Amino acid sequence: MSGQNKALNAEQKRLKISQNNTNWKKWGPYMTDRQWGTVREDYSANGDPWNFISHDMARSNAYRWGEEGIGGFCDVQEILCLAPAFWNGHDSILKERLFGLTNGQGNHGEDVKELYYHLESSPTHSYAKMLYKYPMAAYPYEKLTINNQRSKEQSEYELVDTGVFDEDKYFDIYLEYAKADVDDLLLKITVKNRSDQEAEIHVIPQLWFRNFWKHNPRYSRPSITMSKDNEILSHSIRNGKYRFYFEGGIPLFCENETNNEKIYNTPNDIPFVKDGINNHIIHGEDSINPELSGSKCGVWYHEVVPANGEVVFKVRLSKKEKENAWEDFEDVFTERIKETNTFYDNITPKGINEERKHILRKSFAGLLWTKQFYYLDVHKWIEGGPGEIPPSRNEKRNENWTHLTNRDIISMPDKWEYPWYAVWDLAFHATTFAEIDADFAKNQLLVMLKESYMHPNGQIPAYEWNFSDVNPPVHSWAVLDVYEKDKKANNDVGDRDFLEKCFQKLLINFTWWVNQKDSSGNSLFDGGFLGLDNIGVFDRSNMPRGIKKMQQADATSWMAMFSLDMLRISVELCTYNKAYEESAAKFFRHFLNIAWAMHHIGSKDISLWDDVDSFYYDVVEMDSGVTSRLKVRSLVGIIPLFAIEIINKKLFDELKEFKNRVSTMTRTRPDLARLISRIEEENEEGNYLFSIMRGFRLEHVLKRMLDEKEFLSEYGIRSLSKYHEKNPFVFEHHGRHSIKYESGESRTDMFGGNSNWRGPIWFPLNYLIIQSLRRYYKYYGPEYKYEMPTGSGNMMNLKEIAHELSVRLLKLFERDSQGKYHYHTKTKNKLYSKNKHFKDHHLFYEFFDGDSGRGLGASHQTGWTALISNIILELED
Repeated sequence: MSGQNKALNAEQKRLKISQNNTNWKKWGPYMTDRQWGTVREDYSANGDPWNFISHDMARSNAYRWGEEGIGGFCDVQEILCLAPAFWNGHDSILKERLFGLTNGQGNHGEDVKELYYHLESSPTHSYAKMLYKYPMAAYPYEKLTINNQRSKEQSEYELVDTGVFDEDKYFDIYLEYAKADVDDLLLKITVKNRSDQEAEIHVIPQLWFRNFWKHNPRYSRPSITMSKDNEILSHSIRNGKYRFYFEGGIPLFCENETNNEKIYNTPNDIPFVKDGINNHIIHGEDSINPELSGSKCGVWYHEVVPANGEVVFKVRLSKKEKENAWEDFEDVFTERIKETNTFYDNITPKGINEERKHILRKSFAGLLWTKQFYYLDVHKWIEGGPGEIPPSRNEKRNENWTHLTNRDIISMPDKWEYPWYAVWDLAFHATTFAEIDADFAKNQLLVMLKESYMHPNGQIPAYEWNFSDVNPPVHSWAVLDVYEKDKKANNDVGDRDFLEKCFQKLLINFTWWVNQKDSSGNSLFDGGFLGLDNIGVFDRSNMPRGIKKMQQADATSWMAMFSLDMLRISVELCTYNKAYEESAAKFFRHFLNIAWAMHHIGSKDISLWDDVDSFYYDVVEMDSGVTSRLKVRSLVGIIPLFAIEIINKKLFDELKEFKNRVSTMTRTRPDLARLISRIEEENEEGNYLFSIMRGFRLEHVLKRMLDEKEFLSEYGIRSLSKYHEKNPFVFEHHGRHSIKYESGESRTDMFGGNSNWRGPIWFPLNYLIIQSLRRYYKYYGPEYKYEMPTGSGNMMNLKEIAHELSVRLLKLFERDSQGKYHYHTKTKNKLYSKNKHFKDHHLFYEFFDGDSGRGLGASHQTGWTALISNIILELED
């Protein structure tokens, strides 16, 4: 964050007193977009989350572990929830939650079928805004399910393809939140009629308690009751009293309890159950409590919106008793909007163009909107709570993780498609959060290292589908990156406490990797698919019969990077405690051992580096004793670039014990030292280079990476070489296994319908490539130049290459000749190029087509695709 030498602006002051999600961060967009279809809510015997609670069942089922809504806000413990529902008068149900297809229904896996955009948010969510586009015609639920009749070669059938937005017959519904104080939350809902005819709309702001009492005898049932005209009172022993103010409308009350009659064909435990408001508005049923009380309420507004006009609805949730809840309502919004603009103006580089400013604001907004209250106690999930009958489960998913108790605000990859944390995604999220809220960035990295998350054996949990899956060990990189950004923003004063806490836990995690993933004890690692779904010729977590072991170029390189990160952290901590010189020496030796193993050991003397192809490959050893390189040109062979660190001579000289140990190692094992570029040579700036890549290896890997016939796309670096489009790699062993370049979605179900690293462009590894090139430049300087693109005769230094890759990634978010953003270039619908109410809103896709740049996968993955913010900020430095 820039501007730290200046007086703090209003939002910065709020951030300063709101650490650990307190005070001004107490309320936020922490409600998920989808709780149905998740592992947490799966109590089926066969472990089928998608079908245990479906979208259709969700309105009638009271959840155990969380709540969902459209643009919902809740407190940090999700005790009390606020979110709107809508009805156009034609749908068969209230629009209370976003609709989408399950993994089995979509031709490319699960897929949200709605149009919504995260437009604004300050870091404390003191102001936040999103847009939901709602058709006037009946929502085409059944029509959208034809996706499962489409082949994997076809694109997905989207909501815009159904015609419901044609002739502008839809509502733009803007949801805006502003905080007058820590416990004083204002919600303004503006419904804009985009058609030339007046249209009816029903808007129902809803307030309810998450059902925390059913499974916890410590808590009594809370209440929401009518207090007086235009005021509803909520009360709970967990959060006291809140007043819900509204203007006009009809208050409706029911209970946040499951409709057992509908779902299980058994009697209800209590009258006026969860779907009572829906059934009353849609069907006219007597399903709401005439006594005007319950644990869920809504205020029903029914208005006619003029042609091309708008109608505004206001509610307010506050601890304070107010005589006039509306007197300062608009003033609060005006002030918070102004303060949000000031905050972002303060961190935006001077001279940046308006288009990039727009991208920056929207990517930060999306990242902030995808925070979620994540709650799961694996022991209770498997065994049931105190006094409860244990659930009937044929297989107890994650039964080795019964220590895991998560109850935190966590950044999600995408709150509809991936409404559960993914640890390596989170590392990248943190590096972007560090630009706007360093405290939250540090919090996210620390939370995964807590004893209630990290396994006692040292493994960091992957994600709820299988906490034991292995993700790339990028946590240390993120810790160091966040620490250095925070240090720079605070006049070169680093948060040593944060760094040391992380180091101690990362040391345990590093030991887990060494003990569990180095099966031969020779510093060559495996790890399974490592988050790179489908990048291999077969599933590296479940290898074909007859393969004894695999030594992975990417797993081993990640561990080299991990070693250097831990070395760098040790060196940083040495500045106040010389005892860390021991750790620095330890990780330096680990790094040497890994570098030597990568180029010398391998299986049966076949190393990971191929001298003929000048590239890194995985190596497999069969039961028969035959050893083979899997010559797949993929990111697996580029990841060794990331194992690089620069240490300045001045710092090096201050650490005499560490320097002596390094000198001893390099003197007694010159064969190791020769592998590491310039370990005993400083450059003109006094920097030493620690890296796997020696000059010729760096040159040859870059030659492939920057070849437009292989990895280099108009929009960044592909995950698989385009060479394999005409030259698929085939591996014959107990069957035929092959891999072919696919620019878009994968045609294989190896990791489910939505997994693919067989060619598309992914932001996280592109970002790491750019960072690594800049580090190499810091050592080599402007004299070392390479062809960019390969074969063009155009020579660039490493900084210029990093810049060019950044520009290519940015191109995805810029407009093409038709006026569409490039990620929409192949989208046939003209709304994205012609309609002023569509064309200026950004989506943040999970990955991008390696040839066309089309956005693919999750459409709101502002988690790691928010790295576009880092790219803009670092490009302008």
